[in-house]
Parts: sequence; structure tokens; C-alpha cells
Amino acid sequence: MSVSIGNPVPDFTATATGDTTVTLSELKGKQVVIYFYPKASTPGCTTEGGDFRDRKEAFDAANTVILGVSRDGIRAQENFKAKQAFNFELISDKDEAVCRLFDVIKLKKLYGKEHLGIERSTFLIDTEGNLAREWRGVKVKGHVDEVLEAAQALHEG
Repeated sequence: MSVSIGNPVPDFTATATGDTTVTLSELKGKQVVIYFYPKASTPGCTTEGGDFRDRKEAFDAANTVILGVSRDGIRAQENFKAKQAFNFELISDKDEAVCRLFDVIKLKKLYGKEHLGIERSTFLIDTEGNLAREWRGVKVKGHVDEVLEAAQALHEG
């Protein structure tokens, strides 16, 4: 069961950085960008997070909250956030509940071995809690600009 465009995203609550808990339904009235990344403190994930960090003011202006999600533990997420000065929260999804909700756990190949991991993906949720856009199998370069443009267009609606 995964979410589909135009439909409500099922509510979830997850542990996040900054000693917070994120509950999706509490963010109603704001647009939400949820981006999934394979592993904290790896090069692609650091670049992607930095791109979101550097454009946070523009996302704020478009009434959009940014949330990053990976299967890393909360300590790894806190360290990643602090080291990169991320100005948004990161969700620790060790039990993969949020990952499975968005169907981002995929069979991946690394050095000839197969394993289940997070497919880099981003989702834009509208102010009513419905899925507005999705990007799967994301390439980092230029991605955040594309997400920002979609968030701004949705906000201006």
C-alpha cells in the first residue's frame, strides 16, 4: 500500500531531530516536502540536504515544511544535521514505517550484491494532506530547484 497522487497521505508519527516528534496531520495548512535519502553523512545525501538547507527561505515563503527521512538512528541524524547545519528536521525511520508508507524501500545493487535500501525519492504534500507530486529514483543535481518550483506553483495555485 503506497500513497498515490491526488489522494490523502495516511497520517504518521515519527521520531525526529531536535528532540521532536513529527505527526503529519499536525502540519495541515502547510505544504510538506518529505525527501528520503539512503544514508546520513554520505556524499549524495550531504549534497541533497545542503541544497534543501540553502533554499529553505524560499520553501518557507511558499508555506512549505522540509523533512528528510532515512533509516539512520536518531543519533546519526542529529550528528548529520549538526555537522551540515541543516535548518529543518530529519526523521529517524529505523523500523521503515514511513519508508514503507511511501514505498521507497527497493532492491538495490552495490558492488554486485543485492540489498534492500532506500530509493532516493521526494514527495510534495499539499495543505490538505494530499499527495501533490512525487519524484522517484532522484538524481541530486538540480533536484531541489525542481521541487522548489513545484512547491511555489502549488502555493500560488
